[in-house]
Amino acid sequence: MNPTAPNHPAAGQVTFIGAGPGDPGLLTLRAVEALARADVLIADPQVLDVVRAHARAQVDTPQQPTADEASTTAGVPALRDTTNLVMSAVRTGKRVVRAVSGDPGLDAHVAEEMLACAAEGVVFEVVPGIAAAVGVPAYAGVPLRDADGTDVRFIDARSADERCWSEVGSSDATTVVSTSLDSVAAAAAELVSAGRKPDTPMTVTVAGTTTRQRTWNATLGSVAQVLKAAKVLPSADGGQPVIAVVGERGAAARRDQLSWFENKPLFGWRVLVPRTKEQAASLSDQLVEYGAVPHEVPTIAVEPPRTPQQMERAVKGLVTGRYEWIAFTSVNAVKAVREKFEEYGLDARAFAGIKVAAVGEQTAKALIAFGVKPDLVPSGEQSAAGLLEDWPPYDPVFDPIDRVFLPRADIATETLVAGLIELGWEVDDVTAYRTVRASPPPQETREAIKGGGFDAVLFTSSSTVRNLVGIAGKPHNVTVIACIGPATAKTAEEHGLRVDVMSPEPSVHKLAEALAEFGAARRDAALEAGDPVTRPSERRPGSRRRARS
Repeated sequence: MNPTAPNHPAAGQVTFIGAGPGDPGLLTLRAVEALARADVLIADPQVLDVVRAHARAQVDTPQQPTADEASTTAGVPALRDTTNLVMSAVRTGKRVVRAVSGDPGLDAHVAEEMLACAAEGVVFEVVPGIAAAVGVPAYAGVPLRDADGTDVRFIDARSADERCWSEVGSSDATTVVSTSLDSVAAAAAELVSAGRKPDTPMTVTVAGTTTRQRTWNATLGSVAQVLKAAKVLPSADGGQPVIAVVGERGAAARRDQLSWFENKPLFGWRVLVPRTKEQAASLSDQLVEYGAVPHEVPTIAVEPPRTPQQMERAVKGLVTGRYEWIAFTSVNAVKAVREKFEEYGLDARAFAGIKVAAVGEQTAKALIAFGVKPDLVPSGEQSAAGLLEDWPPYDPVFDPIDRVFLPRADIATETLVAGLIELGWEVDDVTAYRTVRASPPPQETREAIKGGGFDAVLFTSSSTVRNLVGIAGKPHNVTVIACIGPATAKTAEEHGLRVDVMSPEPSVHKLAEALAEFGAARRDAALEAGDPVTRPSERRPGSRRRARS
């Protein structure tokens, strides 16, 4: 008999998934699929944000009871409260996802929940996750095995008994110890007492696989002094979990070569991106690849034009064959035209017979999402100038119509209009939307901007400089200022900011790349000088930095 077969058709099912050690990118594809179908999501608090992003908006997320709220009746351990939460949800026929940190197969409490499902004949499945004891050393650059094939032992210091310590201490195996920051020294002492040499190399990693990760090299005998010298202990956060690797394979010389994660050029940097989430999506992804933590702050808001009649006539002209081309210079322009189409009951088929141009990749993606594949995207610089370089001149023989529809913002430049006219085209330059200054960000963000809580800010136009300063205040003097071009840099300097990084090309991706090169050079300089590698926000001199004259 299958212990997981349902006893009644109304029963739901439970999927136990491992959310990994912290990095959201370590969720498995199977876990993401399960989350997308979940009716109820019951997650450990430390992984709720990681998994919630992949669940449906309407998913129910009942909170697990805290230690104070957990059952204390005789014979009913606290873990039963979560078990009851799972069983109550699945009895209603719901698809339940139970998400835990690391791997569910290594969680004894989850095993109890699985047994409860089996006892009632509830269908359940298990989606393994990356265990912290394996994932964290990989992110710390500490190989657990090599060609010599050494043994690897895993020990949880919180539940290990004397026999366990004795067995691990009497071997020369690489040992991965799960413990807490304030208990690392005690765990090291247990290993020494059990027979390990005090000079055995040891690495200690906190917040593994996240951009808060920090790793220290020590030995079993020196770990307490190393953490004290690094001002890590004593700490109010001493209870946070850590993964310690003990053995020759974790030697400092090897980690210096293999520490790929913490050596990323912008590792842990909080980077302010003054663009909307939609505009900043690919830029933020690029920053994450460099190890940064992007924080999007909209500096402009988009509103309909004050007089919509011009836009209405232009859209009707699309349908009646007035235009040979339509040129989109922003994602917002695509959105404005799409909304007007929907208002008239039109769809992408209205573009039939019309050539479509997009100023860059993001605008092209917005068009494709609308169902329109652009005929022209700049092969070089993604800007109005780049679009003009590839735009064909008007040819009365091959072009039956000589008119271009250009939906744009109310503050757009005239570069594209003038260039198209020079190429022989007639241009209907139409205001499709207005840009206004956005509302101020939350107080916490404003304080971080002015107080040096951000390591860098990327300015992608002069208006982002003016608007950010206007709605949130001037970035602190320790914040690295990166600008997309000379005009933007000039505006920043006019506002009393010193420009540290200039993009070699007017491209947001080149700007992020330039910032990464700056971060890498800054890191190399610190290492060469024998100084600790710090983020800009960790150095806060008292006076505000002034622009160079």
